[in-house]
Amino acid sequence: MKGTHSKQEQSHPLYSTDRDLVDKLLAKKVPADGDLVDLARLLLRYEGFPGSLDIQSDMMKILSLWGLTREKLNLKTRKIWNEGYRPGSDVEESVGSGFDTEDNETV
Repeated sequence: MKGTHSKQEQSHPLYSTDRDLVDKLLAKKVPADGDLVDLARLLLRYEGFPGSLDIQSDMMKILSLWGLTREKLNLKTRKIWNEGYRPGSDVEESVGSGFDTEDNETV
């Protein structure tokens, strides 16, 4: 039948890494600039994509949790970029941690 679409959903090539990032964003109560930029980027990536509906649904949940609409998110991210944001510039976590070695000093 013409016009009938298969119920099979396509899998995005970046699904696994994007799924991890979306899960991380879902856990954020207060997003950092990089989180806002990541969400905006992912929304664009999946816009119109015929699949990965779980990620698309979760991104809408994130917008709601953060009290944003797509328009507000886009305004915020434009401002962030205009103020000189560059990916990785707001990283708060360090790779490896030196703090845990202080408690393990030998006596």
